[in-house]
Amino acid sequence: MGRFIIEGGHPLNGTLKVQGAKNAALPILAAGIMSRGEVTITNCPCIRDVDNMLDILEELGAGVERRGDTIRLFPGDASRCVMPNRLSKELRSSI
Repeated sequence: MGRFIIEGGHPLNGTLKVQGAKNAALPILAAGIMSRGEVTITNCPCIRDVDNMLDILEELGAGVERRGDTIRLFPGDASRCVMPNRLSKELRSSI
């Protein structure tokens, strides 16, 4: 883990973008399928587990659109309720 060492008596300024967290994104995506309307999630990490979760949601019938770290989920068409075994095995998190 990186660290910052601050020396001197000078004011700090600047910006730092905090990366999205997989352990937050996956439950948010799972909860999003219960919505009646479109769900937009920003700052979502571009990692395999998130991609696998999006594949699972699509398999269940939800619409998914990803542009960079922004995901739009359209759960209105989701009608299936059985999680595809081949995809769920790929997730490295608990469900």
